[in-house]
Amino acid sequence: MQRRLRAILLVVALAAPLSMPAGSTDAAVRHPPHPCELPRRDGETIQHYSKRLISCAVVAFGPVTGGETRAICIAKRESKLVPTASSETGQYLGLYQHAAKYWPSRFDTYTEASWQLSTSALSGRSNAIVTIRMVRAIGGWKRAGWPVGTC
Repeated sequence: MQRRLRAILLVVALAAPLSMPAGSTDAAVRHPPHPCELPRRDGETIQHYSKRLISCAVVAFGPVTGGETRAICIAKRESKLVPTASSETGQYLGLYQHAAKYWPSRFDTYTEASWQLSTSALSGRSNAIVTIRMVRAIGGWKRAGWPVGTC
């Protein structure tokens, strides 16, 4: 776990600018130009790749209560870590099963155009980043609409 966390931190650090332009903020260093743009490894299952995306989002945009362990547990419960998961009616979408009708406003609120994220709730990268930013901003998993349950 520690080795994986160090690897994620290294990816985030390497993606951050080396020098700070005048007037820049700490947020510019914390959020690289294309956060969590991780390639899927040869032979890597979608579930393992989803775990890496979630871990990266927690490191880049957390902290969130329970850290990456809880974030992964909730996504596993919601979608079995399959980013293209959808309820039978299409009402809930993605890793964290966001309500389809709320996704566009959540995407607009919790992302930046410069990150070059897919607008689709079925993008694991987008869904993980939006969820972690939302949970942090709102003040926890339960307040953001995800009961912790056994996680």
